[in-house]
Amino acid sequence: MTHILAIDQGTTSSRAIVFDGQMKIVAVAQEEFTQHFPASGWVEHEPEDIWTTVVDTCREALDKAGLTALDVTAIGITNQRETTLLWDRATGQPLHRAIVWQDRRTADRCASLREAGHEAMVQDKTGLLLDPYFSGTKLAWLLDNVEGARDRAERGELAFGTVDSFLIWRLTGGAAHVTDATNAARTLLYNIREGAWDAEICGLLNIPLSLLPEVRDCADAFGQTEPGLFGKSLPILGVAGDQQAATIGQACFAPGMMKSTYGTGCFALLNTGETLVQSQNRMLGTIAYQFDGKPTYALEGSIFIAGAVVQWLRDGLRIIGSAPETQGLAEAADPGQELYLVPAFTGLGAPYWDAECRGAVHGLTRNSGPAEFARAALESVGFQTRDLWEAMRADWQGAGDDNILRVDGGMSASDWTMQFLADILGAPVHRPEVLETTALGAAWLAGMKAGLYPDREGFAETWALERAFLPEMDAETRERRYSGWKDAVARTLSR
Repeated sequence: MTHILAIDQGTTSSRAIVFDGQMKIVAVAQEEFTQHFPASGWVEHEPEDIWTTVVDTCREALDKAGLTALDVTAIGITNQRETTLLWDRATGQPLHRAIVWQDRRTADRCASLREAGHEAMVQDKTGLLLDPYFSGTKLAWLLDNVEGARDRAERGELAFGTVDSFLIWRLTGGAAHVTDATNAARTLLYNIREGAWDAEICGLLNIPLSLLPEVRDCADAFGQTEPGLFGKSLPILGVAGDQQAATIGQACFAPGMMKSTYGTGCFALLNTGETLVQSQNRMLGTIAYQFDGKPTYALEGSIFIAGAVVQWLRDGLRIIGSAPETQGLAEAADPGQELYLVPAFTGLGAPYWDAECRGAVHGLTRNSGPAEFARAALESVGFQTRDLWEAMRADWQGAGDDNILRVDGGMSASDWTMQFLADILGAPVHRPEVLETTALGAAWLAGMKAGLYPDREGFAETWALERAFLPEMDAETRERRYSGWKDAVARTLSR
């Protein structure tokens, strides 16, 4: 047993990756699934799509690697965070589609809670803001809108979970209703100072505590898979939400280290060590990881639309056939045109937290075409990252001490995008040799717990740089372009 099976359950696809004893990738399997948009600002997934794609990709990855479950030491899981599921404890059947983290249907509920003066209390306990992004108000919506759900929840017949909890429940045949501290920290229901579900917030949202899973460390015993799934029962020994798993995979173990992951959205995390920073700039306080019952905290900034803006170019505007085409278009764009695309398709995340605004393009001329749209789309990711960078540095003196941003995720493979990112930040951007840092983080957690992989210090020594992008843009141009972005955002906000 010399391999780790990492499950990476994302927003648009599920992936399984097999790592060997040296933490090298042996095989990858990936399967996309359907996104459902039943109303403006609503985003849902079919839970069975999540489940079947996870099982199928695990089996496919093992088959590609020429391995069986007999070769696997343990499973690690990383997942899209905040996405909310409610299911029957007796049958394991969900009561409704999963409500995805991008979903904005509870914006009015969040606004009412803010107007009632509850946000300061919630932020102090959870590190989070009252925004529909988080699981708590999504769960409250399910209890209020699914027929019979509230009565059944009060009787203890139902279970709530983020995607990790749902997968573990299914993988263990209902034997384990658990989550890890990083996923719990994203629900709006977990007191990250005390390390416990918060009765006051649950009462405010009218959520029975009996619905909630047990919270464990990131490297812990989460349960054993049913033997029939993969041919042998396997222990689940590592769990972390996708952005925390990427932070771990990037070996950002020292306070002041910062990473940014570019997937469907963009998420920057800054390790703040034992200090839970109370943001003054609408960043989030969260748990970066937890070992031996002791949390390490982080500041996080969340951008809802990063790689998804390229999907929009492909599927919405149909000006590209595949994502790599955007780089050639961006390079061919007219340098005299300065388009600003504000991709607020489901509102804006940090530091604006405007659930009601929608996307806009500023600076259009008669000469604006596919090339200019592609460049503006890629630049929007850099501009939004700078928004987070500036806010974090204002919040915490140790932010960006080494003035380096470690990047990962699918979009980080674009040299053009990463060079623009370095230019607009005025700081080096480091891309590692292993871009699969999210899955690597989950694999390391499980492998470390199993004794197959090294400890934190040993793991950090394995991090290797693939390429450093250094800023080339002059300071005057940088600030002029960023000012243009800020003006475009100001014109887009709903308030």
